[in-house]
Amino acid sequence: MLDIRLKRAYDPALPDDGPRVLVDRVWPRGVTKEHLHIEAWLRELGPSTALRKWFGHDPRKWEEFRRRYRHELAQKGALLDELARYAREGKLTLVYSARDTERNQAVVIKETLEQRTAAAPPR
Repeated sequence: MLDIRLKRAYDPALPDDGPRVLVDRVWPRGVTKEHLHIEAWLRELGPSTALRKWFGHDPRKWEEFRRRYRHELAQKGALLDELARYAREGKLTLVYSARDTERNQAVVIKETLEQRTAAAPPR
């Protein structure tokens, strides 16, 4: 099982975070690169602008957002593989800027990575 953690961009980085990867399409407001301590910024992995604006972090749209975003992620296998490589080496922290810690793209990315890993044949 992968050790994937989720953390808001506004929370401090900790030594036990492992590699930190920003998974937002847009840079978090008011946050410097030094504050984030990220290993990579996979902006292409974030939801499309149209999907992000449609969702608007409206909890009533969460299930439909998840469905649509999973469809988008299905087209981004190489980026998901890159994240999986980080996770297989140990802890991985997905960094996002949304206020809602339970309904955001990092949650969907984590679910997707865990499902892909469970479905993958053993090495």
